[in-house]
Parts: sequence; C-alpha cells; structure tokens
Amino acid sequence: MIAIFGGTFDPIHKGHLNMAKQCVEELSLDTLRFLPNATPVHKQGPSISAAHRLDMLYTAIADNPKFALDDRELRRTEPSYSVLTLQELRDEFPTQPIAFLMGMDSFNSLDKWFQWEKITQLCHVVVYRRPGDEYNPTPALETYLKNAEVLTPSALNAHPFGKCYFLTGTPFSAASSDIRAAIKAGENVEPWLSTNVLTYINKNELYTK
Repeated sequence: MIAIFGGTFDPIHKGHLNMAKQCVEELSLDTLRFLPNATPVHKQGPSISAAHRLDMLYTAIADNPKFALDDRELRRTEPSYSVLTLQELRDEFPTQPIAFLMGMDSFNSLDKWFQWEKITQLCHVVVYRRPGDEYNPTPALETYLKNAEVLTPSALNAHPFGKCYFLTGTPFSAASSDIRAAIKAGENVEPWLSTNVLTYINKNELYTK
C-alpha cells in the first residue's frame, strides 16, 4: 500500500509524528510519505519558506526508517491541489492501494476540496481523530461514507481506492498555529516539538516575528 500524509507542516510537531506512527502501525505500512504543500488552496499559506519546512521535516523523520519525504508539491508552480498529486501517484502505481492520511478537521471539509469526488476514486481516505475534533460530516460526506466506510485495515488492501477508514489509537494534542503563537510570545514549546526541530527553529529564529 502507498500511503501519503500531506500538510503545510508549519512546523512539523509531535502530533503529526504521532498520527503518522499510528497510521504505519495500524495499517502495517512499509512506508509513509510526508508531502509538504507549497500553496494550499483551502487554507492560509505557510508562514515560513518551503526550504525551512522541508529541512524541519527531514530532521523530524530522519530516525524513522518507515518515514519518507516526497517534495513533488514543492516543485510545482501551480497551487497544491491534492487531486493532482493523487493522479500522479495513481499513474505511477496503477493497481496498488493508495491511502491518503488526514485529520478529522480536514475530513469534515473534504467535500469543499477541488474535485473531491475524484480524490475518493483515486485513493482510500484514512482519517485520524485528534482530541477535541468533532465528527461533523456534511450530507455529501455522509452519502460518501455509507458506501465507503470500512471497519478493518485489511479491507483497504482488498481495493485500490474508494474506501474510508477511521484510525484508532492514542491521541496527542498539538496544533501548528498554537505552536507558532507560543514561539512568538516567548513561551515554552518543548512538549510539542522534537528536540532536533526545536533546535532548528531556535537556530534560524523562526516564527519570532
């Protein structure tokens, strides 16, 4: 199974890493690819350069052999529509299952994404529910779930695309926006960031302005 985890990672934090680790374990993945966005079209853009976000990602995932980095979206000049990335991956892996990992907040707005229905026909959607996240699907998503939701990871391997699975496991509460605000205010952010990422942020004086 090909698994991807997209986001701005601005910065990458322990919540992201916890989410990715649980996805790898629960789905028995060989590799999970982190895909940093260049210009996300459905949310505010990153507050620092792509180069800094990429360096922090490399630093954060370096010690986990099951984590990889895919920078294809950073190399694009057009906005980072997820459907473009998924179409590329489907062309590369025409018969393999593809899993697209996202948080509950992203899933609740999935039907607002560009060509969202095509996305569900290119991959499986794997949803991780963080503390405080509310499951609040729109009528369109409810209709999608009636046909797509599966209750076991093995069901994802039986199809190349089209299913939706909700991850279970131990949650870790963290949000990049809170971390950026805390750094700007001079507050302690050690509980949310790995030591090497925090060292990088401090060395490059990120998020202080």
